[in-house]
Amino acid sequence: FDLNQNFHSYLPFEEFLMRLTKPTLFTNMPVTCEDRDLPGKHLGLFYCQHWALFMCVVPCLCVNIFLGETFSSYISVHNDSSQVVKDILVKADLQTSSQRLNLSASNNAVTELKPESCVDDVIHHEVKEIGTHILVCAVSYTTQAGEKLYFRKFFKFQVLKPLDVKTKFYNAETDEVFLEAQIQNITTSSMFMEKVSLEPSMMYNIAELNTVETEDEGTSTFGKMSYLQPMDTRQYLYCLKPKPEFAEKAGIIKGVTVIGKLDIVWKTNLGERGRLQTSQLQRMAPGYGDVRLSLEMIPDTVNLEEPFDITCKITNCSERTMDLVLEMCNTCSIHWCGVSGRQLGKVSPSASLALPLKLLSSVQGLQSISGLRLTDSFLKRTYEYDDIAQVCVVCPYMSRES
Repeated sequence: FDLNQNFHSYLPFEEFLMRLTKPTLFTNMPVTCEDRDLPGKHLGLFYCQHWALFMCVVPCLCVNIFLGETFSSYISVHNDSSQVVKDILVKADLQTSSQRLNLSASNNAVTELKPESCVDDVIHHEVKEIGTHILVCAVSYTTQAGEKLYFRKFFKFQVLKPLDVKTKFYNAETDEVFLEAQIQNITTSSMFMEKVSLEPSMMYNIAELNTVETEDEGTSTFGKMSYLQPMDTRQYLYCLKPKPEFAEKAGIIKGVTVIGKLDIVWKTNLGERGRLQTSQLQRMAPGYGDVRLSLEMIPDTVNLEEPFDITCKITNCSERTMDLVLEMCNTCSIHWCGVSGRQLGKVSPSASLALPLKLLSSVQGLQSISGLRLTDSFLKRTYEYDDIAQVCVVCPYMSRES
């Protein structure tokens, strides 16, 4: 009885698994100076041209895998025996907390495998879940005696979170929504932020506020080198404005809470790309009450004791028709020009009307426009509007002392 032959007749294979990773780019980022300083760009150009600033570091086996990156692995099954085996089938499955995925490039069996020969496979998978992942490699084959055998190996690894994303919303009176996205690099290596964009919902148009317009083209507010160092945070700002077909429907826009989702693409090491897309971002719907008053037009600066015009927009945000009456109350600095107590007529649900008004200020400086009252004749309910906006009042002439 030959123990060695008996062992190889049941397990003639040796299986290797190696994760495919690129070398780490080690950078020595010196602190030089800004372009407006005395050396200008010369010191920075000197360091950029110096070859010793960059060198490659061999990756270690404990390199982390982050959500949004692509996991690549090389699988090799080697015939260690002196026998020819047949019908070799190598299968690689990835088990997560919620699903099991088949990553094998081919599900066809190899007809035969001679001694000291290999069956190789390279698998790729874009990681979309955080937590423990188990790579299950299974090999089935048939011996020369016609016996079908099977064995498996398990490889466990953790998927970590690469970015921390926080959002803040500001609801403007003009139905515009401003979104601030704070993105923090919580890994231990630098990231090149290739793209951070907001995909708005169907009711909004978007304007990115992360560039400064120059004569030729827009320049990023983060500079030419868009690197995010470990534990650094960057703020991105976006403005969402309702599309024209939805802007006039106050009831619809009022109840919209879904804004859109962020799409983030970055690169690490030698160009390894990662991508994350957030779930739908939701804001808290603004509460306008039954009647909403907003300003459509107002001058920035007006002359002292000279009439100026503003245009208000009144929107019925309730589910019933209103019969509105306008009252204008003077303050110590703001005086309304016109008839107070006039009828504005009936306003249907979600309908709006434009209201041109004239007023003047008797006090210089930054003055608050207040004193508008709207009364619903049906329910005898009054809505008060103070601190609607502010206007700068200046003196149109300079007094001279003799």
